[in-house]
Amino acid sequence: MTATITGLELDLPKVATGKVREVFDAGEHLLMVATDRVSVYDVVLPTSIPDKGAVLTGLSVFWFERTRHIIGNHYLDHRLVSFPEGARIPELAGRSMLVRRAEMLPVECVVRGYLAGSGWADYQRAGEVCGVRLPEGLREADRLPEPIFTPAAKAATGHDENIDMEAARTLVGDPGLLERAREASLALYAFGHAHAAECGIVLADTKFEFGLVDGELVLCDEALTPDSSRYWPADEWEPGRNPPSFDKQYVRDHAASVGWDKTPPGPALPTEVVEGTRGRYREAFERLTDSTVDAFVATS
Repeated sequence: MTATITGLELDLPKVATGKVREVFDAGEHLLMVATDRVSVYDVVLPTSIPDKGAVLTGLSVFWFERTRHIIGNHYLDHRLVSFPEGARIPELAGRSMLVRRAEMLPVECVVRGYLAGSGWADYQRAGEVCGVRLPEGLREADRLPEPIFTPAAKAATGHDENIDMEAARTLVGDPGLLERAREASLALYAFGHAHAAECGIVLADTKFEFGLVDGELVLCDEALTPDSSRYWPADEWEPGRNPPSFDKQYVRDHAASVGWDKTPPGPALPTEVVEGTRGRYREAFERLTDSTVDAFVATS
């Protein structure tokens, strides 16, 4: 098990702090560090999930290395030896990536292959998702006739907002650039879905972030992790009900069970919820990579 990290200060300027990641100025590049923080309903909880940062980093590296034939990405290296001197500390092993700086697109690029989450809610209300009309009579968790691209506007705080393509074009300001991001997103989803299926996992939906590096569109942030994707065990997927997922479902269920009103501070997590969530993250990593979290950390 990796050392558990919830907060982090380095001898490097901090560029940004997110719900999970800390980003530092590494000179020409950036250093992205995934902590073990867990959030639910956009509130960071006081209890962390051991190994979570390593799972997110290791899976991102796994997918970045295998999808360059589809589109380039910002990933450079995850080994401590490649980091600036002030960041070569054991606590960062397995949870950190040196990445290229990018000018980020202001939209999340979401691909849905199955009807779940906010997409299912939108479909029940209007028969469509982000302006994409879907056939009548679909059930929750049904596989869609074909994957759909449903962009979302990034929010500084709170949930990202589902939008249609027209609104996405306005935000990006370059219809051709958005179209390239859409095509790349669909191709990445198809690749990830096929690989996951071989591992006995359903990739229901996922979101990508893209940016420009020297004018080239590249994949950024994370890729096909349990935080950015909805993964289901294939043998537990059944249309008509919400399948269990390889993510923080244990955390969401616990938060709902204690009557929390979804405002800060969030509830602390009991040991069984922490261990159950940790186990699901690690299982997703091991099944998708045919390796272990510990083996990935050892290469860092």
